[in-house]
Amino acid sequence: MANTLHINTKIMEFVIFAIECAAQKMRIPAPLLYNRLEKVNLIQHYLVEGYDMLHTQSKEYIADTLIEALENWETHYNNKEKGI
Repeated sequence: MANTLHINTKIMEFVIFAIECAAQKMRIPAPLLYNRLEKVNLIQHYLVEGYDMLHTQSKEYIADTLIEALENWETHYNNKEKGI
């Protein structure tokens, strides 16, 4: 159980780091970015599930790919709401 808690803490620290890096690059507040990511479920589906690969990458790569994924997922969700 302690091992699971340790892994979850590391993943949570990574998620916070990734959001802060991307928010800085986008020049928006981190809570705003968090809300956008949460709305399209990217925190779980991209940052948490992709932790094993992503945490070994550079700060720049993490921020860039997170922003790109967010833009793609928001477009997808917006089109889905419009019935496109």
